[in-house]
Amino acid sequence: MKKITVCFLGLFAGTSHATNGINLIGFGAESTLMAGADIAVARDTTALNTNPAGLTQIKTKRFDAYGSLLRITDLSHEDQFGNDRHASNLYTGLGGMGYAQKLENVACTVGGGLFAQGGSGGVFENMQTAFATEDEYSGLFAVGKLTGGVGCEVNDKWSVGGSFGLVYAQAEQKIFPDTSAPPAFAGIEIDDATSLRTSFKLGIQYRATPKLTLAASYTGKTELPLTDGELKLNMTGAGLGVVKYDDVSLKGLALPEEIGVGAAYQMNEKLLLSLKVNWLNWSDAMKKTELRATDPSVAGLPDINSTSTMNWNNQLVFATGMAYRYNDKLTLYSGYNYGKNPIPKEHTNPVVAGIFDHHLTFGGSYQYNSEWIIYGGIEYDFRKKVDYTNSELPFGNDSQLRNEAVWLHMMVSR
Repeated sequence: MKKITVCFLGLFAGTSHATNGINLIGFGAESTLMAGADIAVARDTTALNTNPAGLTQIKTKRFDAYGSLLRITDLSHEDQFGNDRHASNLYTGLGGMGYAQKLENVACTVGGGLFAQGGSGGVFENMQTAFATEDEYSGLFAVGKLTGGVGCEVNDKWSVGGSFGLVYAQAEQKIFPDTSAPPAFAGIEIDDATSLRTSFKLGIQYRATPKLTLAASYTGKTELPLTDGELKLNMTGAGLGVVKYDDVSLKGLALPEEIGVGAAYQMNEKLLLSLKVNWLNWSDAMKKTELRATDPSVAGLPDINSTSTMNWNNQLVFATGMAYRYNDKLTLYSGYNYGKNPIPKEHTNPVVAGIFDHHLTFGGSYQYNSEWIIYGGIEYDFRKKVDYTNSELPFGNDSQLRNEAVWLHMMVSR
């Protein structure tokens, strides 16, 4: 049963070049097109992943299915060895879905959903190395969530909710795997490292007036220790060939604790304004990674134990969004999201490129008939450049990482 669950979750854990650290700025079309200013709105099934108290706004039943396509316009690495490489993984797709239904004879709505939660990744091919070779440097990390939850109206002012889920993560990495230059360097390839852990989110909404809604949410930290992987160590330069380590673990990655507050104000019958401030505890979630590999295919070789420093900073994200009901069928959306890059310069890594600060969104929804709504829109992640020297990476001094991206977001609802 666990293996079936993992395979199913893997379908919704596509690697994303996430935008607030390794987190997406929003989930589903309306949340994202309002730039993540969602916890006081949260009126579709993605409330399971934004503010489960918002489920109470679903008075009958609802189904949502969404998909997003990322186009990297500039994910590039430059270093002292003459590299100025653009990542070859230009496109990434991800998606999710949710269903919720109001219970009879009780003021509660229950639901379940699958969500692409976040991740990071880059594939840099034909890199010039310090060992006079051309090789690949890449890393892919993806996170998906299966969650169920409930939202209940305490009275006509207050709603509370909670969601509880399984988080699945998978990772792979290549650090110049075809290069072997003993004793200084041996190329590494890691595959099939995965993690399955539980998670939870709590939320409240308070309807202060008929026009003003206040909200708050809390998300617990989810540690993601990756295990059951395989590591290949290129020892051909020492006459040992490619050595396989059959028991690999990578610890130290986590989704952060989050505390969010927000407000939504219905200016008039057409215009809704929303605001969210979200604190992400990256300093606790991303300290350092610890790689351990045992059971080598060549007898007598030692186990591998390696650490990598992250020391991310905490992040305060500000999101503002607008929904304008143009007529009975068409609603327009726009939003702006700001969160200072949480990754210290000295720990920047081109395959963990969540360095964006600014994000702009716009789009719309169309009420096709009494049952179906179609959403669509664009997210632009403003170009960001970081000059850095990371002594733990094989790039020497004075490297540069650039990132810029455009997303297409779509959703259908019934």
